[in-house]
Amino acid sequence: MSSIGLILGGGGITGAAYEMAALLAIEMATGWNPNDAEVVIGTSAGAYVTALVRNQELDLDSLVKPGETREDVADRIARHLFVKQPGVDLGSWMRNGLLRSVRHPGLTALLGSPAPFTAAGMAEWVRSLVGPDAESWPSRPTIITAFDIRAGRRVAFGSEGAPDVSIADAAAASAAIPLVFRPYRIDGVEYADGGVVSGTHADLILGSPHPLDLVLILAPMAADRERDGARMYERIFDRVGRSALSEELTTVRRVWPDTEILVMRPSPPVLAAMRPNPMDVKAAVPSFIRTLIQMRRTLARDEVWRTLSLHLGTTRV
Repeated sequence: MSSIGLILGGGGITGAAYEMAALLAIEMATGWNPNDAEVVIGTSAGAYVTALVRNQELDLDSLVKPGETREDVADRIARHLFVKQPGVDLGSWMRNGLLRSVRHPGLTALLGSPAPFTAAGMAEWVRSLVGPDAESWPSRPTIITAFDIRAGRRVAFGSEGAPDVSIADAAAASAAIPLVFRPYRIDGVEYADGGVVSGTHADLILGSPHPLDLVLILAPMAADRERDGARMYERIFDRVGRSALSEELTTVRRVWPDTEILVMRPSPPVLAAMRPNPMDVKAAVPSFIRTLIQMRRTLARDEVWRTLSLHLGTTRV
């Protein structure tokens, strides 16, 4: 059996639905359990999916419970994620966002900015699905990325030297999207979404003690084909995501020249369900269903099936 690295990128609620459907489709087509990956790296929405994967909780019930309608699913996700928090900490925004952006213009201007919701709802969502294991860290190599606002650097929870945290707290920190969620505080340190630096952080796979045979990357926010009617900010986010991923892959290929890399991105029909608002709870189920339909075509492509069947040790279709 080949050694596999699994990288799950950010992409909001619909990005998580895309990744869940894609992984389930791969498992149904090949018999490979994503938890068998030697290393799993998750960012933002991918951090949530990582928590499910590493705790054997990724299945159809992860998104839709028995007897639920689309409206039921949307309501449940909204109750978990969009938890209001009173008060506004303008001081954090001034210190860590606005003043820093004078010297380093860009997304740093949003760090610590006032937001209506707390990412604590994400931590509770993970706890509700994973149970007691949500308060610990998986035994197998697992990385979840976040951004330390005060230090101005990414943090790879689960790596050597990183703070010891629970996987529930790590997922919440990684998903604390500026302007939507306030910074998530762990032991007095404020964290923002890992996507502030990169939507994928694929270069972290090089922390493996040995080269892997295959690196499988799911990148919801790095689409390489635009859908008709895409809004300007969608094109910008995808362009930034593609650029960051491209640089990361260049680094991985230079260090591990013999490692195969397979990147999966949402196609225009899937993007039509996922966009324009990746945080739209009502789009979760349509995105999941559209991805399952599209994955049938994706897996039928010669180069995709050849790679998966070679490394996942199966020829079952």
